[in-house]
Amino acid sequence: MTVVRDLAVVMDPIAGIKYAKDSTLAMLLAAASRGWRLWYLEQADLSLRDGVARGRARSLTVRADPVNWFTFGETRDLALGDLDCILMRKDPPFDTEYIYTSYILERAEMAGALVVNRPRGLRDMNEKVYTAWFPQCCAPTLITRDMDQMGKFLVGHGKIVAKPLHGMGGRSIFVIESGDKNANVIFETLTDYGSRFAIVQRYLPEIVATGDSRVLLVDGEPIPFALARIPDAHDHRGNLAAGARGQGRPLNDRDRWLAAEIGPKLAALGMLFVGLDVIGGFVTEINVTSPTGIRELDQQFGLNIGAVLMDAIERRL
Repeated sequence: MTVVRDLAVVMDPIAGIKYAKDSTLAMLLAAASRGWRLWYLEQADLSLRDGVARGRARSLTVRADPVNWFTFGETRDLALGDLDCILMRKDPPFDTEYIYTSYILERAEMAGALVVNRPRGLRDMNEKVYTAWFPQCCAPTLITRDMDQMGKFLVGHGKIVAKPLHGMGGRSIFVIESGDKNANVIFETLTDYGSRFAIVQRYLPEIVATGDSRVLLVDGEPIPFALARIPDAHDHRGNLAAGARGQGRPLNDRDRWLAAEIGPKLAALGMLFVGLDVIGGFVTEINVTSPTGIRELDQQFGLNIGAVLMDAIERRL
């Protein structure tokens, strides 16, 4: 007998998504194909009353229609813990509002809902800092406020990438070569003159030819294809939002090794859908907030990654 589940999503406004690229929509379409009831919430719909997580939820119907992909129905005040599953798909920035949202969702989790990804993990796993838990998988990396340390790191490696810890979509990423007179200005900007932490990594030249690959993990297991984001000829950033071209490729042995090192550990911590950013065989970021790449891989290889995720959710339930 088919079990009808109640699945809610917390996301940015669904009317503003890019239909052809949105991974959250792919997940919702996969859930709807199973006959699951869908509920839609934004951050403003969440509340915490006497320890109970609640939400002003709208029933949601989704369709594979690039012009008319959703319809709202009735609005209900729900105890979020009564839901079977909640997808937390709000995009960064990871600010205090995001943290408060994770507290509300953790109360829902404690009351019985499966939250994907787990709220505590969302708080603990900064997408750049958490690479430090897997140094064997990463190129040389320094996280510091100290601009002198950054300068010595640059001299030691000759060419580096510098970026803020809170950024996304390729924002404020700098490539610096030794001797660049702008280096100190960049370090000052990223650290706000030593008052904020920032990250510098050894530059990986493979990004030019093979791109920044997104390896997707579902409940610790890798999807067999990665999405290589190839930078534009006039840019160094392997981010689709910054104009990179998405090109799928089969996983190689190194990808599978990285997935085996990281995937099971994150799955054990309740992180069911994770994206590893891989350049030249090294992990540069571990994306847990709202990883993307589903639609491009589905289209290029005839996959249904949303269904794979729903299978994993069903197993957990």
